[in-house]
Amino acid sequence: MAFSIRLTEQEKKIADSYARLHSISLGEAFKQALFEKIEEEYDLAVFDDAYDEYKKSGEESRPISDFWKELDI
Repeated sequence: MAFSIRLTEQEKKIADSYARLHSISLGEAFKQALFEKIEEEYDLAVFDDAYDEYKKSGEESRPISDFWKELDI
């Protein structure tokens, strides 16, 4: 699927510079940026759900040093 994006001259210069810096095409730079953003938002949503579930469970965290002691490390 192809699509177009309107950029100002300054935005185009920045995007071109980024693509050259990473030795990728401009299209690949936008594709990577899009999917990185999607992944970040997905990860945050999963974290929020897990954290809400943790808070509702009533469990409390404890220092990692306690865990190491349990494992005798």
